[in-house]
Amino acid sequence: MKKIAFFSLVALVLSCAGKQNLSPSETAKLVAESFYHGDKTTLKEYTTASGYANLSSIQEMFIENKDSKSNFKVLDEQKEGEVTWIKYSTSYDRKPGIFKLVNEDGQWKVTHNGPRDKGPF
Repeated sequence: MKKIAFFSLVALVLSCAGKQNLSPSETAKLVAESFYHGDKTTLKEYTTASGYANLSSIQEMFIENKDSKSNFKVLDEQKEGEVTWIKYSTSYDRKPGIFKLVNEDGQWKVTHNGPRDKGPF
């Protein structure tokens, strides 16, 4: 009985321990889906401050049904120093999108892709 209680406690602690370290592709998928489904909490968690400000300012124009499938697909992924670029497609948009991700506090986050940013795509 003590062993069961001990392993249950360990499992509980491990399940509650910190955020997951998601890959840039996994982070991009979360951001795309939270953007189109109107989930500002998740959007804010996986974007930088400037990325969130940029995406949330236009989010209302693009909200889709929360039950709809995004069919998110990574088309290309390129790493340039401390930045990772993700080219992706979703069922919500005809043209592929591009996310610029930076590692902030050990977590990949989508940031603002400014007009002067020259990505690999």
